Amino acid sequence: MVSLTRGLELLDAAVRYALAGAGPVTPQLLPLATPCAGWDLLTLLSHVTDSLEVLSGAVRAGYVGPGPAPGTGEPGPDPAGGLRCRATRLLAACTNAGPGERLVAIADRELTVNMVALAGALEIAVHGWDISVTCGARLPVPPGLAATLLPIAPLLITPSTRPGLFAEPVPVRGPASPGDRLVAFLGRQPGLLATPRPA
Repeated sequence: MVSLTRGLELLDAAVRYALAGAGPVTPQLLPLATPCAGWDLLTLLSHVTDSLEVLSGAVRAGYVGPGPAPGTGEPGPDPAGGLRCRATRLLAACTNAGPGERLVAIADRELTVNMVALAGALEIAVHGWDISVTCGARLPVPPGLAATLLPIAPLLITPSTRPGLFAEPVPVRGPASPGDRLVAFLGRQPGLLATPRPA
């Protein structure tokens, strides 16, 4: 699979997509429910901010630690600003990452930087979609990014790893874009993107 060697490139694309979706974030939108069951926009932004920090450390330092301490992922008074700051760090880490075959230690296992980046790209892309839907930006996952992640997603999100991470896949009717198929595989309703948020 050629795409397995493009992890850092895909992570870069996913982060830029998530940043575009977060462009309209305002304090008034933070309490809104998101496509992630039980999460409001503030919680989602905090989670994505934490994920960006963990990925940045993995790419930069070559290991995944226990994650941020409880509460440290709070985006603060400017959640979108916190997200942008972590994203900038991660994009810089990707640029300076070196060979994609370099190993990253995760507990007692090791994965290549490319594999860690692929997993990160999948998570950041789908949460970028969640943010976009919640903010009313209605930006689909970029077709090239989605088409590359689609065949990789079932390798990373299996029936045994899905519980607690993603809802069950949602059926897609008729012809669907790669982005719609990707978010449906990850338990989202693609039609949400076409539904304007009430004013």
